[in-house]
Amino acid sequence: MTTSENNRVIIPSELIGSLPRSAELVEAQRTHKDGELTTDQLALLQENDLRNVLFELERTGSIQLTDGELTKPSFFNYPIYELAQYSFSFDDDHVITITYSNEHMQRSIPKLIKAPFYYATFAVDYLKTAQKYTKYPLKQAVIAPSVLSLVYTDETIENYSREQFLDDLINEAEKDVRQCLEAGADKVQLDLFSKINLNKNLLKQFIEINNRMLDRFNENEQKKLGVHVCSDYDEDNKRSSELDYFEILKDIFQLHLNNFYLQLSSEKDPERILSLISKLLQPHHRVFIGVINPKNQHVETAEEVRDQVLKAAKYIPLEQLGTTDDCGFSPYNDDESITREKCYDKIRARIQGTKLAEDILNEIL
Repeated sequence: MTTSENNRVIIPSELIGSLPRSAELVEAQRTHKDGELTTDQLALLQENDLRNVLFELERTGSIQLTDGELTKPSFFNYPIYELAQYSFSFDDDHVITITYSNEHMQRSIPKLIKAPFYYATFAVDYLKTAQKYTKYPLKQAVIAPSVLSLVYTDETIENYSREQFLDDLINEAEKDVRQCLEAGADKVQLDLFSKINLNKNLLKQFIEINNRMLDRFNENEQKKLGVHVCSDYDEDNKRSSELDYFEILKDIFQLHLNNFYLQLSSEKDPERILSLISKLLQPHHRVFIGVINPKNQHVETAEEVRDQVLKAAKYIPLEQLGTTDDCGFSPYNDDESITREKCYDKIRARIQGTKLAEDILNEIL
């Protein structure tokens, strides 16, 4: 339970992770890709942007910060991005495509074509860079190993079985998480997206793969671990998965960790989801409900956030409740669908609205 000295219950409020890159940084990334900007020059611009973001996040009232994932190519391919031309292929019918109908774009998960599988980049590098520019606690987002398991397709690699691949994947994923904990991350959040065609069997595999990695951490370490799950509905109410979000959550709560960051504010029937959560919740769990919709240009008011929290508190014990955003604001480094200033306004509303609800709920304890 999070309490102050007078036993007041505090509702923690955390970012999911990503924020839009500045227009200057997006342009610099394009210039670098064209070979007109050196890697060192790009890194300098990225760090300047990071310094500004951390300063502005502190001004929103956030107690825990993230690096905005400003230097990641995307939230899911950062470990293998530098290996794309050596160990992976996009030119195959078996490549998995993620479609974002509301954003009119597609992203592809490449196919592994060369053994062994390994990470070229670990998330601790991003964490250590951010730590240079703030004394605030930092959450570090990492990609769940289950998502990266999709790079190994049905077409096997000679002398490299799927089980060998999974062993290598789990080892690398554990290292990704453990290095962040050892470097002082306040939380480490696994990103598990569902903008793919999830079916019951694949979801079961996802849970098993993630738990193979999570079981390598003790109970105290698992208190600092969490998972973020987005619904598979877009704004047009189209679903990319065979499974309903309701069905996905039933399995998600089988993950061996303590913190769950769940999309809720954009759900058509949030009380249906809250009712399910109340049945799945274990004493060691904390659920951070999404009270901000990053896909909507509307800036929520503190009062709108307050009302969502008060509704959630009817289903989730106060000492197990937290707030967050439905998803990251900008999961890809070329995503300019929302301005950074609007993100800050939304974050500020989340912080203020959570505090309003916290005041009301503590009065009736």
